[in-house]
Amino acid sequence: MGVMNRNLHVEKFRTLGASVDGQSLKRLIEAGLTWLRTNQQIVNALNVFPVPDGDTGTNMALTLQAAWNEVKDSGTLNFGEMAAMVSKGALMGARGNSGVITSQILRGFSRGVHEKATLDKESLVKAFGEARDTAYKGVVRPIEGTILTVIKEVAIATEAALGSAVDVIEILEVAVKAADEAVKKTPDLLPVLKQAGVVDSGGKGLFFILEGMLRYIQGESLETPTMSLQPLSAMHFQDAMGEVEEGQDYEIVVDFVPAGELDLISFYGRLEEMGTSIQVGEGEGMYRMHIHVPTEKRYEPIDYIMGIGTVTKVAIENLLAQMDDIQKSSELQFSTVEPGHIAVVVISPGTGLSRIFASLGVAAIVPGGQTMNPSTQDILNSFENLPTDKIIILPNNKNIILAANQAKEVTVKNVAVVPTRNIPQGLAAMLALIPDGNLESVAEKMTKAIALVKTGEITIATRTVEIDGVNVRDGQVIALLDGKLVASAESVEQGVMDLLEKANAAEHELVTLFYGEGMTHPEANRIKDVISQKYSNLELEVQDGGQPHYQFLISIE
Repeated sequence: MGVMNRNLHVEKFRTLGASVDGQSLKRLIEAGLTWLRTNQQIVNALNVFPVPDGDTGTNMALTLQAAWNEVKDSGTLNFGEMAAMVSKGALMGARGNSGVITSQILRGFSRGVHEKATLDKESLVKAFGEARDTAYKGVVRPIEGTILTVIKEVAIATEAALGSAVDVIEILEVAVKAADEAVKKTPDLLPVLKQAGVVDSGGKGLFFILEGMLRYIQGESLETPTMSLQPLSAMHFQDAMGEVEEGQDYEIVVDFVPAGELDLISFYGRLEEMGTSIQVGEGEGMYRMHIHVPTEKRYEPIDYIMGIGTVTKVAIENLLAQMDDIQKSSELQFSTVEPGHIAVVVISPGTGLSRIFASLGVAAIVPGGQTMNPSTQDILNSFENLPTDKIIILPNNKNIILAANQAKEVTVKNVAVVPTRNIPQGLAAMLALIPDGNLESVAEKMTKAIALVKTGEITIATRTVEIDGVNVRDGQVIALLDGKLVASAESVEQGVMDLLEKANAAEHELVTLFYGEGMTHPEANRIKDVISQKYSNLELEVQDGGQPHYQFLISIE
């Protein structure tokens, strides 16, 4: 859009903006969501560790989508009422740490405007300040260089601009500029970001939300992404299994070599006519396209790409059939919960792990883990109808702890969250369960139990980086010990052996290997035999975990 047309669009909105009401907010929320979704994969790619858990953009988009779903059919003109509905939807739909903090930002924003029928610049500045304060209070140990810093800088900048700004549009312009500058500075505040060569992903997501609102006011496109190709190895599509929307019948993945230079803008534009969930990755001249399409269009992306280059590989998956398989495999037998007893809810990333948890006496399982964080509502739904008011939640993932705590805050039941950060910790905690015990004392025993186990993770690096003195190439096997990158290797076997050495396995008694969906039982047993040759003192077990992305999760006790 030209400068003159954009200015006319702004003036039109400014004229209407004399009364920025609830419907205006609804349109702005939709615009922020649309722009965030357009740039979702850019946010996902801003991952510190080169592991397949780059889901910040997805979590923030799903959280904002829940907010939009809450208000999309509302006809209220009252700005404060609409903001409260936005807050409620985001609160229950929050996923992952980034989504929970986003919901807290929206909650604070709502508090700042709760008595306002329409929005003025003073109220907008106040709302940004409340958003900052609420977000910081919602995190036990706030860390600078994150989304928290970005909302803080937005609040500071808009407050400083209040005296000179003409209206809410100018305040929003200041907010977007402040968010952009704050994101760029995040590596200076958080050394791990600088070491990894990225900015904070949550902060970037918040910037896109605010920028989307401003782009809508300025009449600019919300559909063309800020072009940034991700490495092929960083493209993970398993989060699609969490939400298959109407019209997303088939998942199509095409590897191809373009005949000439690929025009990304027109490429995206053509794909948007066919389907949704579009991702494009590149590596050494090879491109990979991912898209969800309705049944009648399942061959269109392939035909289109054949016309602009050479197709080297095609994968077609029936998403609805996969969802049926997932639902069937999740039918587990849980322990009967007696009234007044403790019921344990766990988050589990694999069917094999879910079976193990069920055998240990859990009352409910919420599917989730890396790249598929459950929402606050998902966790809440898992225990609301259980015949007891004593609940313990084991998140089993650092990115789910905040959502678990948020579920605790919105229920009338007595809930304790034991902060398990991985599966081995969750299993160790379950062994301390006393169903008829006191909720607080059992939760305390579980918390102590998680400190007695070390956790190893074996996966494939999604990009080339150096962190903590470990050089990693995209596609290499990497090993993490208690969440820290400790080794890179050319094979899964070597990665396991390097991990055990870093963990001082010879000083321990039991090692359990939970193999993932990309690993066979015979291969897992072979690696077990290799371990036993070096560590004859160890008791070794092999279990089918079924988790995605991670060849092994390893418990060291």
